[in-house]
Amino acid sequence: MSGLLRNLLTLLRALRHSRSVGPQSRTLVHFRVTPLDTGIATLKSDRYLQMAESAQLDFGIRTGLLPDMLRRRYSFVNASQLVRFARPVRLFDRVAVTSKVIHADARCAYFQHVFSVGSLVHAEVLVKMKFKKGRLTIAPTELLGDFSDPKPALLQHWDDALAAAALP
Repeated sequence: MSGLLRNLLTLLRALRHSRSVGPQSRTLVHFRVTPLDTGIATLKSDRYLQMAESAQLDFGIRTGLLPDMLRRRYSFVNASQLVRFARPVRLFDRVAVTSKVIHADARCAYFQHVFSVGSLVHAEVLVKMKFKKGRLTIAPTELLGDFSDPKPALLQHWDDALAAAALP
């Protein structure tokens, strides 16, 4: 299924639950893996990112984050994405994607999207993103509230690896 169509269907479903949870909550959305999402019989790796994008759209609507961003003329930019695979997702599987913000600091928010089929975790997509207004970076706490917990070690290792491999 194309990313645009999946986003449109996700948008329409999420509108029924607009502003139903807070921005520090967890959301859940389901997707069906279609033949357009697979190589031969398993979900293609780029489709995990498309589903994570749709899940992030669902999160934005259910938490009221997206309408608030549109009102303030904010956008968001994905600075980096990390996919960790545990087991393959098969054709016609019903995938549950659980999304939440796991950390936010002065510049970035870190989204976690966990992909499950039944009770088994199949993959995780982490998204490091920034809120922007033009060229200005907006502190995530302005939209999401405070995250007082220390940054998880996995995120710190990821940031360290990104800094070590920084583009010129």
